[in-house]
Amino acid sequence: MTHSHKVITPETSIRSISILGSTGSVGTNTVDLVKLTPERFSVTALSANRNVALLAEQARALKAKIAVIADESYYNDLKEALSGSGVEIAAGRRAVIEAAMRPSDWIMSAIVGTAGLEPTFKAVERGAIIGLANKECLVSAGKIMINAIKQQGATIIPVDSEHSAIFQVFDFDNVDKINRIILTASGGPFREKSLKEMSSMTPKQALAHPNWDMGPKISIDSATMMNKGLELIEAYHLFPVSEEKIEILVHPQSVVHSLVDYVDGSVLAQMGTPDMRTPISFALGWPQRLATPATGLNLQEIGNLSFEDTDEERFPALRLAREALRNGGNAPTVLNAANEIAVEGFLNNQINFLNIAAIVENTLENTPHCELETLSDVLDVDCIARKTAKAYMKDLS
Repeated sequence: MTHSHKVITPETSIRSISILGSTGSVGTNTVDLVKLTPERFSVTALSANRNVALLAEQARALKAKIAVIADESYYNDLKEALSGSGVEIAAGRRAVIEAAMRPSDWIMSAIVGTAGLEPTFKAVERGAIIGLANKECLVSAGKIMINAIKQQGATIIPVDSEHSAIFQVFDFDNVDKINRIILTASGGPFREKSLKEMSSMTPKQALAHPNWDMGPKISIDSATMMNKGLELIEAYHLFPVSEEKIEILVHPQSVVHSLVDYVDGSVLAQMGTPDMRTPISFALGWPQRLATPATGLNLQEIGNLSFEDTDEERFPALRLAREALRNGGNAPTVLNAANEIAVEGFLNNQINFLNIAAIVENTLENTPHCELETLSDVLDVDCIARKTAKAYMKDLS
């Protein structure tokens, strides 16, 4: 079980919250939702990497107790921006971790990359309710993370739209009555492209997602379908089903966000417009639901919903992710680290689009298998895999 039975607070009570990564895509949407009903929330901490101006604006608007900038060189800028506001300020990696340790009922883990690992683990250790938008926590450190959640009685509410969908229709009390989980994928901008066509695609073309408005990293992951591979690994840790019971189906309209198939023939799906404010608000308000400005679903206007099988030949990232999950140990950590390096290389025009999966596969093949026991082990493997991926990328470019 990835969630414990917390005391359900009445809708009128004030929830104290912290938002780590408040200036990113998920963070800004979270802030906007909090602004809709500010009387329901008390903001403990906000953190950002380098965006001082937006962090200061958010801290003033939400009356945050503390604002933290991860890059220490921006400390004075933040101090100046929040002068006279009464908001406490801090800077550096350690300060972000300490912000996560501050008492709050709920915490949004939206820091991108491995920088989000330690703060999220600290929130887990104090048994918080965590809205999880950081992929590395479950992809790179899944087993360690889930063990910590069980030991500390923390609660994870997934923020990713697919996992949020499953969470909403998954019967945790009757897991034996579930046949399979079906993750849906839009197929990305290259769904109908051949391998030959994909080899010449530019970053600009890869960033043009047909349905979702996302940051550059996740947009490229959608184009390679690595995002679905990473979500497969996350789903395995979030929901108590075996790997072979998790399937992926291409659904170009991005209306059915995922499905759960039960033994009686019932298939429960969560549907909605492709708007991240819906899963964010579900996590933010859980176990209640919050109103959002998201556009309501108009099925007459959509007309048709279609579904297709995935193609692992054109999108080898899906195969690589499933193999990494089956191999276990450090393999998912290596997969994630190598992919981050390869995506960065593609965005910087150092490699072509098809090289992304090739670099991930090469890094997996050339990193010795080992088991991971601690967060320190995860960070060590991540570092080694990045170096291996960079070396191979240099050979390709």
